[in-house]
Amino acid sequence: MFKKSLSLICILSFIGLNITPAFSACAAPCSDKTVAIEHLDVHKKAPCNVVTIKTTKKTIEQGNVLVFGFDEKFYSKCEKAGTIVHFTVPEALYTTEGTLVFPAETKVTAEVTKIEKPKWFNKNARVSLIFRQIILPDGTCIDIKAKPFTKDYKLKEGPWITFGKVAISTLSLGIIGTGAGVGFGFIPTPAKIGTGIAAGVSVGCGVGFLIGIITPGCHYKAKKGEQVYALVLEEIDLCNK
Repeated sequence: MFKKSLSLICILSFIGLNITPAFSACAAPCSDKTVAIEHLDVHKKAPCNVVTIKTTKKTIEQGNVLVFGFDEKFYSKCEKAGTIVHFTVPEALYTTEGTLVFPAETKVTAEVTKIEKPKWFNKNARVSLIFRQIILPDGTCIDIKAKPFTKDYKLKEGPWITFGKVAISTLSLGIIGTGAGVGFGFIPTPAKIGTGIAAGVSVGCGVGFLIGIITPGCHYKAKKGEQVYALVLEEIDLCNK
């Protein structure tokens, strides 16, 4: 009886040793092989534009640049660090070879990490933020890490807004100076109105320009739909569907 039991155990062990490797080989997932290398054409100055197409996923490589649109109004004066800002992908994004990367209505969230208030001598406010997550239309959430693709990686008003601020200040005080010049011109004699206007315009515009230059800069404003570029800091994996 003992010999029969021992023989049975040996037979079962032998069968188990032969079955286990075969089962493991079937259960092991296939290696995720690279199928193609494709490209994005979002920003011509992007450090990288490669999207690696694999068996099970698409990988947006580090250094790519994406574009997102504000899903709500943003005003730096009313925000603070920790605020969550919502964006959308403006339209479906495809590689230049035709592979869908992000479908339309994809949502994006970002977190404000720091807001620098406007400073004297016309230095505009700066907003630092990190893009944290992409939410696909089917509800799939994908963690990302990206930051604004600007010279200092911060959002701020452009030079035209700053120029407009200085121009308004110059024009406003120029008008005031003109009025004052007309008044002074009338005091001695009406014939000197021209001289008074010239002096008023010169002084008013000069003062206005100086004030526009040395006063604090502008807060950062963005309207809904306004687009920003984002630099991908870590590769983003998207499952093939």
